[in-house]
Amino acid sequence: MLGDSKAFSGFSVNDIPRAKEFYAETLGLEVSEANGMLTLHLAGDRHVLVYPKGDKHEPATFTILNFPVSDIDAAVDELVGRGVSFEKYPGIDDPRGIQREYGPPIAWFTDPAGNILSVIQE
Repeated sequence: MLGDSKAFSGFSVNDIPRAKEFYAETLGLEVSEANGMLTLHLAGDRHVLVYPKGDKHEPATFTILNFPVSDIDAAVDELVGRGVSFEKYPGIDDPRGIQREYGPPIAWFTDPAGNILSVIQE
């Protein structure tokens, strides 16, 4: 029944204006706003809904969005230059927080609402 549906995902934030600034200006994504919510327009004609929950927002404790990149070191450097801070999880020895021990290299950061995002090398 839903096999042909253009499904999309979504997540909450506590401050739509801050989220819009972060996703549009810091990350450089195309962002539109309607009905008090944001839509992130991602490559491949993919869309993600960002909706407000105000004081009831609880940040996701898992990665909600992964951004594949061809060069993780360059991506991390670029994002740090834009003011993004990367998480330093236990067991990751890389000073910038890039996990290189298992799977593809990946580095995690958060949006202003505390939701976890990543850049992951293709």
